[in-house]
Formats: sequence, C-alpha cells, structure tokens
Amino acid sequence: MGGGGFSGGSAASLLAPLRNGYAAAATDAGHPGATADFALRADGTLNWPAIEDFGYRGVHDMTVTAKAVIAAFYGTGPEYSYWNGCSTGGRQGLMEAQRYPDDYDGVLAGAPVVNFSRMQIGQMWGQVVMLEEANPVAPCKFEAALAATVAACDTVGDGVVDGVIGDPLGCSFDLGTLVGTPTPCGDITAGDVEVMRRIAEGPRTQDGEFLWYGQAPGTPYAGLNDTEVVDGQLVGKPFQYDLWWIGLFLAQDRAWDWRTLTYAGYEQFFQQSIEMYTAVLSADDPDLSAFADSGGKALLWHGAADFGVPFQGTVDYVERVEDTLGPGRTKDFLRLFLAPGVGHCGGGAGPQPVGQFEALVDWVENGNAPRTLTAQRVDAEGAVVATRPLCAYPKVARLVGHGDPADAGSYRCVRATELAPAPR
Repeated sequence: MGGGGFSGGSAASLLAPLRNGYAAAATDAGHPGATADFALRADGTLNWPAIEDFGYRGVHDMTVTAKAVIAAFYGTGPEYSYWNGCSTGGRQGLMEAQRYPDDYDGVLAGAPVVNFSRMQIGQMWGQVVMLEEANPVAPCKFEAALAATVAACDTVGDGVVDGVIGDPLGCSFDLGTLVGTPTPCGDITAGDVEVMRRIAEGPRTQDGEFLWYGQAPGTPYAGLNDTEVVDGQLVGKPFQYDLWWIGLFLAQDRAWDWRTLTYAGYEQFFQQSIEMYTAVLSADDPDLSAFADSGGKALLWHGAADFGVPFQGTVDYVERVEDTLGPGRTKDFLRLFLAPGVGHCGGGAGPQPVGQFEALVDWVENGNAPRTLTAQRVDAEGAVVATRPLCAYPKVARLVGHGDPADAGSYRCVRATELAPAPR
C-alpha cells in the first residue's frame, strides 16, 4: 500500500487489504510523519539518503522484506503481488514498475505524481501570478468562474447536463466573458481574468515558453490558489506542501519567505527542481519494456477535476510510453482511465470510480483487460443512484440517443479531444 503527499505510507492503510484476505505491507519510506522536514539536515544541507529512501528505495526494501516474511511465515512466497496507491502512492507504484519490474504483477496507480519535480513546483504558479500581478483573487470570484465554465461546457464530451465536464480538453470557454460579472466579493475585473487565464495556461517562462500544465477547465481553484485576509488586506495563502518544496528542497532555508518570489526567481526554481530531483523523485521513465516483459499490468486512473496533480501530466506520460513501446504493445499492459468531475484521489462533482483494484486483479490473474471502469453516484444513505462508465483513454463516455443518463449502459466510448504534446 502506498502513501500520500510527503508520507511514504502508514499502517492504517493495511486494514482494508487484510480484511480482504491479503498479506499486506506498507512503509514510511524512511521518515515518520507527513511533513517534508526530512529533506534538510540540521546544518542546512540536503539529506540525500532520506530523499532517496522517499523517492524509490524505501518501497523496494519494504517489498523485498515483505516477501521474505511471507515466505518464512507461510512456507511459500506470494502467488501474486499487487501495488495499490494514489497520488504519492501512484508515483511509488510506477517507480517500482520502472526500477524494479519484477517486484509486482499488478500496479494500481491513482492520480500518480509521475512528474514530481515539475508538478510540485508547478503547484505554486497561481500564487506567483497573484503576487507578481499584485492581484490576489478572492475565493468567490474563482467559484463564479468555475461555475460559469462548467455551465458553458457541461455537455462537452458526455452530452449530459449534470454539472460535470465530460471532456475537459474539449472545453474552450472564454474567461474574458466574465469581466464585470457581479459576485459577493465584488465584480470580476479584467485583472482577475488575467490571473485566471494564467493559472489555466500553467507555468510559463518569462518568454512565454511551456513549463508545465495548468488547471484544466472544471477544476476547482481552491487549494492551490487560496487567499486570506491579513491586516485588512487580501493576500495569497500557498499550499503548505509547496512551501516545503521550495523552502526545504530548493532554497534549503527553513526561514525562506515565499513573498520574495518573482517570475524570474520562480523560473530559476523550476529549472533547479527539474535538474536536481527528476532522477530521484519523478517516475516519468517511459521505457516500461522490462515490466511488460515480466508480465506486469498497470492500471492508471486520474480524476479530471484534480486540483493538485493535473491529469494532463498522466496523459502525457502514457502517450510517451506509447511513443516508446508502440500503442499496441502499451495497451497490452498499461491502461489509463480518466474520471470526469472527480478530484484528487476522489471527491468532486463527478461519479466516483469503484472497483479499480478488482479490475486489476482480474486482468493479472484471468487476462481480462479492462475496457471500462465503473463510476457511481450515491445518495446520503449510500444507495447507488447513478452509474457511468469510465472509458480507457483516449476515449470518453457519451450518452447514446435518449438513454437514461443515470444508467452506465446508456453510454458508449468515443474518442476524446487529444492532449497537445508537451514541449520537452
């Protein structure tokens, strides 16, 4: 079982697999707790052994040890070995497939932080924009922009009015139409729209060159672009993980002040993040040939309204695997499912994915490659009130004719809008 954020994993994650009859293991990946303080020694130097433990070594060591304990206790090793994780846990699973392809027969990777060195610094982009433009945007203006975007693109992809954008990459809503829109925190200004546009566009160099993906249409702005009132003034409130990343891993200064950031300084930090940490923390190697040759299967899923980890990065990775190994061979062992309206590892306005792990087991043990996954809406009592198929990328579910929108059988998988290639 995988971890999340800067936590390598926890004992609590073992309860569900144990109840389902599995031998289960987890690791803190070399440091206790969920903070990033492990990265920096007391003297201000980087703790590279701890960083490497968190990056890849801790999980592999746990895997080897767990298999040895199982063999000693039961008299035989595990018949099948599975990885199950989301966010950092998804990254850990793909790192295993890339570095240690014989460790696991099946890898379930939800919202994987594949491109860790880009994603983590990329999360700070909205705060830098608001700081540099001297225009922190109040939450209710962001909420109004999100509501307008969803309303304008509600039927894109799925053909259903349900408060969810079925194909976010196909949404082309013009945020400029919001100028002058009244909200409880004032009218939306042209300056507000410029901030929102830059956040949607994603991190760029001062010359306008691509650095990383922004927040897709239909994604909540809250979380990464929060603000607060200090001494009567609205100011930015960065996500704690991003403060840790820049302060500890990059600036190597526990007293680092994020308000000193500029576009130029941000661009330097971005390049530093890539150069220093891609090799140890990013699970973005597209050559999964050894994992495929070992018979491994990888099922990836990602909420298309993920505020923290842009799903476009996962799509980019899968497409690079296809470029490396070929689409046909890739499909034999690796599939990605996007969940419209779903947030980071769950939540959000969209139907929630269910049965991902069971689909992976069926694929590994019975050869039944999943064509779709199932997503559900439940009421306050937990009763299922609607189902929707999740199609393997690059397809999305679209309502057929006048079928019941609440019935998964009323949809068929059609090709989605393709992601523009990421400059490298």
